[in-house]
Amino acid sequence: MAMDQQCLQREWGNSWRTAREDENVNAENGWMDVSDEEEDRVNPVEEYERSEVEELQVQTQEIYPGSVFEALENMMLYSVLTDLTIYTEDGHQFQVHSIVLAAVSYLIETRLRQKPKQERIIELCLGPEVHSLGLAAVVEFAYTGSISILNKDNMEMVRTAAVSLEAQRVLELCTEEEQREQDKARGKKEDRKRISAKEHMNDSLQHIRQLWAQRVGCDVELEAEGRVFHAHRVLLIANSDYFRGMFTTGMKESRQELVSLLLVRAAKFEALLHYSYSGTLALGWGCVFDLTCTSLQLQFQTAFSLCLNFLQKEIDAYSCLDVVSFAEAYGMADLLTHANDFVLRHFQDVSVTPKFHDLPVEKLKKYLQSNSLCVQSELPVFKAVMSWIEAFPRQRVKLARELMRTVRFPLMTFMEFKEVKSITSWLTIGAKKLYKSVNEEFFNSSSDVQSNFRVYMPKDTLVLVGGERITDNFEKRKPCREMWFSNALQNHIGLVKKVEWRMLGTLPEKPRFSHGVGVMRGKLYIVGGRHYYGKADTMKCTYMYDPIQNTWQRLADMHERRGSFTLVVLNDKLYAIGGERDSEVNMESVEVYCPNANSWSFVCPLDQALCCHAASVWNGTIFLSGGFNSQYQCLSSMILYHPERRSTYLAEMRNDRALHCMETLGDHLYVAGGISCDADGNLVDQLACEVYDPVSNSWSAIMPFLVPHVGAASAVLEGKVYIIGGYCNENYSDTKSVHRYDPATEHWENMSLTPGPNTFIAACVLPIPTHLRQ
Repeated sequence: MAMDQQCLQREWGNSWRTAREDENVNAENGWMDVSDEEEDRVNPVEEYERSEVEELQVQTQEIYPGSVFEALENMMLYSVLTDLTIYTEDGHQFQVHSIVLAAVSYLIETRLRQKPKQERIIELCLGPEVHSLGLAAVVEFAYTGSISILNKDNMEMVRTAAVSLEAQRVLELCTEEEQREQDKARGKKEDRKRISAKEHMNDSLQHIRQLWAQRVGCDVELEAEGRVFHAHRVLLIANSDYFRGMFTTGMKESRQELVSLLLVRAAKFEALLHYSYSGTLALGWGCVFDLTCTSLQLQFQTAFSLCLNFLQKEIDAYSCLDVVSFAEAYGMADLLTHANDFVLRHFQDVSVTPKFHDLPVEKLKKYLQSNSLCVQSELPVFKAVMSWIEAFPRQRVKLARELMRTVRFPLMTFMEFKEVKSITSWLTIGAKKLYKSVNEEFFNSSSDVQSNFRVYMPKDTLVLVGGERITDNFEKRKPCREMWFSNALQNHIGLVKKVEWRMLGTLPEKPRFSHGVGVMRGKLYIVGGRHYYGKADTMKCTYMYDPIQNTWQRLADMHERRGSFTLVVLNDKLYAIGGERDSEVNMESVEVYCPNANSWSFVCPLDQALCCHAASVWNGTIFLSGGFNSQYQCLSSMILYHPERRSTYLAEMRNDRALHCMETLGDHLYVAGGISCDADGNLVDQLACEVYDPVSNSWSAIMPFLVPHVGAASAVLEGKVYIIGGYCNENYSDTKSVHRYDPATEHWENMSLTPGPNTFIAACVLPIPTHLRQ
């Protein structure tokens, strides 16, 4: 290191002299500061330019029909803007919204189409054959998509009301219920697909949209930028608190047929109006900022949520700085945190975008000084600072010394320094202050002890739970209760990386290994495993750890004891799949844990008993790979597991394996490590790694391991796959290293050592309270 540093200093001294000689030449040739003024900064709300034509993405909120009809039902219960009164001869009346009933009743739709414009309220008296209970059922269906009282005792009353109102879908629902009752009486298993309430509400919303397109029942006109839009007040109120206040609190607009919307862009209001009748928004970077502003201004809360969701999910290197500015301008704290995190995690990509040059110096310094700045080396930091200064050199060169202090020059390799020298040799800014600042900072930082590494603190952390240590003396092998978390990642000189591990705590009661962990809603769930090496040491207990409160809670036990199984999280439920009972019996059963009920229940079993397999979730489905069958043979299978029905077998892996890892990253599943069976049936270390594409149902090889990882833990943190610990089957020794796979470079990086136990540990990604990470 000392010799390298001396070489770097000599090289830097030569480049400094060359720079001073070149400065005069540059000045003579007119290559000095090329611009005196910065370009006008673009307001992201007003304009967002892309290099190519952008296709809008249609964003849909699946819960929208349910939420809008729930709002309409609440309005109906409190008689808010109800414009249809229906009487029955048994003395009951129902005040409802005509547009809602028209979506299920042809009779009401016809009356709505024929209603004179000056008529505010439609009144309808049904014949003596219609009972109030039957009418109540039709009204309930119109607002909820279901009928809670529908049974054989009141079926005829509901049917009569539906016939009178010409409510075809209600009649169909009655027919379905009658057929179900008949099948039940005959002992026949129900095999008909029932139309859900959600589907019925979708159909009703679509019918209302068709009426709106034909201006049927529209009772208000809204003007924006000279354009006039027709709408139903109740739909506007159901979506917008702004219009709720306008139309229900006695404001003058509530009595106007034409309402002018000031400072509202017509195109954006049109999009929100369409959203009110469909639950969909067409979003792209060219319009999302305006739509977010308009939905916030008019208080379309659900549309606003869709916009925020787009901003968070579709953010990239070109848009993130605009999102930061937008979130700051409108005080959106969560969005600002998300956008700043993205900038810091993708700093190298962000620093080469045009928007980076527009950063104010204080914000740039904040990014450069952050412990969450993620860079592979110091070279991108240096290039970013130079690029920012060179964009407007006359104004910014005086800031060079201050900014160069953020670059950890001692962490550069000799080759990186050569590139620094090359950059300074072709710079056209010719500013003596810049070269002097870089030179001084380089020499001053070379002896700075604090610059031995750059600390990066990801927002989330890797958490390691339990496991065991392998020793030469089998009798001294010891299961552990330890829990560790990755507080920070450290970049040392060149490619040297290191994880800073800290103790999180200890497991309650007994130690465990060969267990499963999962994270739901920020809580850590620890399930099953073994606490020692006897035949009856497999457990079925479940614990939940709350990192915020630092508390443990004992939950319901599984029905069966399990070790060497897989635990996955899907739709806020835990699935414990297969495994080993009492260290000698493989299992095909699968159990699911529901946190709301605090109970485990069995679901569809596997086609065969499995243990030591791997599992991961992609696109809402569970994938299982490899493992041991009941004869303890290594498998190469890839299975799509359905909790409600039998499994589907997919393309097999290129290698058989068990005690391996599988993680989902993006649209691929990565499989690494484990053991395989050789030609003689002996177990050998499996170093090959591969990746599965679920779209094409195909496997591809990726860079293999250099050391074995058998019985290791794995997790995905910030777009990279971590494989942690394990052992070597050949000599039964610990693998004490952590490896990280980056799909961008297609290489495994050595991330230094594990903190404690190495074998049969479990890993997950969990947010850890700030006070534990200081």
